Amino acid sequence: MRPLDGITVITLEHAIAAPFCTRQLADLGARVIKVERPGVGDFARAYDERARGMASHFVWTNRSKESLTLDVKHGQAGEILEKLLAGADVLVQNLAPGAAARLGLSYEALKKRFPRLIVCDISGYGADGPYRDKKAYDLLIQSESGFLSITGSPDDPAKAGCSIADIAAGMYAYTNVLAALIQRGRTGEGCNIDVSMLESMTEWMSYPLYYAIDGAAPPPRAGAAHATIYPYGPFPVGDGKTVMLGLQNEREWEQFCAKVLEQPALAKDPRFASNSARTAARQELRAIIVEVFSHHTSEQVIARLDAAQIANAHMNDMHDLWRHAQLKARERWTEIDTPNGKIPALLPPGVPNTYSARMDAVPALGQHTDAILGQLGYDSADLGALREAGAI
Repeated sequence: MRPLDGITVITLEHAIAAPFCTRQLADLGARVIKVERPGVGDFARAYDERARGMASHFVWTNRSKESLTLDVKHGQAGEILEKLLAGADVLVQNLAPGAAARLGLSYEALKKRFPRLIVCDISGYGADGPYRDKKAYDLLIQSESGFLSITGSPDDPAKAGCSIADIAAGMYAYTNVLAALIQRGRTGEGCNIDVSMLESMTEWMSYPLYYAIDGAAPPPRAGAAHATIYPYGPFPVGDGKTVMLGLQNEREWEQFCAKVLEQPALAKDPRFASNSARTAARQELRAIIVEVFSHHTSEQVIARLDAAQIANAHMNDMHDLWRHAQLKARERWTEIDTPNGKIPALLPPGVPNTYSARMDAVPALGQHTDAILGQLGYDSADLGALREAGAI
């Protein structure tokens, strides 16, 4: 038995934030019914064709779901949604600002008829405030939250290489839905969850926020290096590769000098005698480190770092990650079905040993429409009429 077996989630979702939330609910056993626009579906289906003819974002965030095509603006859609919600535990939506309310799907509109229903609204800026109606995409929230101001090189800001603002909001939606299900088990009542991408990213920005409190200078952009700890970041080595390393304290600094650089006297050099000093003199120290590393391969440097118990990592690309030895040794990869055949998928992190995560297929658009509506009492004639009317 999985933790969410028997829980039904209805989701009006697109892009990443809500789909990532609901896919994780499906991982735990929930039945997730994804309502999509007829003929088009979640627009993330068309982002690219890189995952064996399918969109990489969509394959990632939509396994184990059922796809129901429904024009939610159609006159007959309201009855179908009402029947779906009558058997649902959770409604998740990240439609355009105000769209759910216009469809009669706000928590206030639903709570009397469905008092046990948990309604999770995901938006860029939240349900109220002056920014409520602004469109919000991942990169825009990275900018609005200040993330871009501390990320990149000194000359140029850089966005995160993955959809970090969407992921943050999706994670807070997921965890709060789980908490709401626990609370409902005690009170018998549903609730409204209002997840803002901006607030999710602001929480993740708390270290630089506190670093810059009371008008203090914020952390500078430092590329792949740490802005306020040094040495901590990427360093080129003799075979043309790059090694990432990080020091956290003075004991490690002494070990680094003695066992990695083989210059123990450097640990007492006044230029580098504290983290603040090393950060201020990072260019001088970098030149010393690069000179030593230039005579060794990446594996030799990593062996020295490991021997000195200095944290380090390879600078992997996506091809390296696909074949990462640690993931292989821990058997973290499986396969799932898709409309285009099987594809590898990472097992969800942190699943307890008492059950197996649900790893079902990525759905084709509308694949489950007839089956779902049949369960709601619609017969073949009804389905034909709905299709003829353009409702499904």
